Amino acid sequence: MTVFLRMQEFCSRLLDNTFIVLIGYFVLVNLMALLLMAIDKQKARKDRFRIPEAVLFLSAIIGGSIGSLAGMFLFHHKTRKWKFRIGMPLILLLQVGLVLFLSFGADVTIQ
Repeated sequence: MTVFLRMQEFCSRLLDNTFIVLIGYFVLVNLMALLLMAIDKQKARKDRFRIPEAVLFLSAIIGGSIGSLAGMFLFHHKTRKWKFRIGMPLILLLQVGLVLFLSFGADVTIQ
């Protein structure tokens, strides 16, 4: 019963402006991360100045882990580097865990 009530509360948040802004933020950050991977792949092919790996990881950490992973596999970029093969999925798992915890596992009251 509790899970149903929490799901109902979660669905009601879909209409909340704050939630809509957060969704918009994550869409933009993931598109940016995907674009960064595409640009870095093109620069790698042309042997030009590259985007630093720290920037690619930062884009994933701030919420663009899905876009980073999609870019890795769409463009076959950084897939041989163990830091990216392990790091990007780990960042995504931590983010999903945090969202699930904040949505269903924590009774957070904001006054």
